[in-house]
Amino acid sequence: MFFDHVEYQVSDFGNSFKFYSACLIPLGFKLTTNNEKKGIFGFGLSTDKSDDLLLTAGLPTKPAMHICFSATSITQVDEFYRQAIATGGICNGPPGLRRPGYYAAFVRDPDGHNIEAVFR
Repeated sequence: MFFDHVEYQVSDFGNSFKFYSACLIPLGFKLTTNNEKKGIFGFGLSTDKSDDLLLTAGLPTKPAMHICFSATSITQVDEFYRQAIATGGICNGPPGLRRPGYYAAFVRDPDGHNIEAVFR
């Protein structure tokens, strides 16, 4: 069984929008929702404009979560990490082989969530 979508709150719309836009685009996500007035933005992988990840401005979701995104190559994981760090993410594990067949990178987002990209 798979999730249809994930939604949580972020404390700073602008910083979170910049962070997630930069690090999810290399993984193939597209911006599917962007309403700054309502404080909501989302990203999706499909072409039907549905949100796989939806973020809303408010009190940040606590406790911090661990969310892992699939990558289709080592290069995507590396680019995810590079972009995340460039937009204020905090390293929580640089790109590398964690175990045989599991190449991943971990970054803390602006609210402290552990965001991972993995290529299996």
